[in-house]
Amino acid sequence: MSATHDAAGPDRLGHLPSYLMTQAARHVHRVVFDRLDSADARGHHYRILAALEEYGPSSQIDLARRCGLDRSDVAAAVDALVDRRFVVRAADPTDRRRNIITLPQRGRRRLFDLDRMLTAAQDEAFAPLDAAERTQLTAMLTRIVEYHTRPAPISAQQS
Repeated sequence: MSATHDAAGPDRLGHLPSYLMTQAARHVHRVVFDRLDSADARGHHYRILAALEEYGPSSQIDLARRCGLDRSDVAAAVDALVDRRFVVRAADPTDRRRNIITLPQRGRRRLFDLDRMLTAAQDEAFAPLDAAERTQLTAMLTRIVEYHTRPAPISAQQS
């Protein structure tokens, strides 16, 4: 039986990597977001907490850039995280028009809990693959993403 029988599509689609990636992403998305929902979290929350832990205190604009999110989505997520005391928002002492977001210890604990939960979600979503296959899949997907997100050559930028 081909991969497309469960995906309700013509068999010829089951031979297209793009179709299979879309179907796999749909299932992985469901697993991950079900886990996030059960933890009363959202993907944006995790991205923001992870960025703050990695880069340190940041403006909301810098968080949007680092997380690949729209500024309005960051503002809404930061509001939710502030309400739960997972982040602290304070006026930037050098520019009172912008806010600096910091990660307190409570936010670090939340990030640790979400890391554990997302590890379990990865284990569930990728259960058919062994550790070596997961590593190989990650490497291949990374190559695809890097290829499509690399900066345009300088000659193409000047056109």
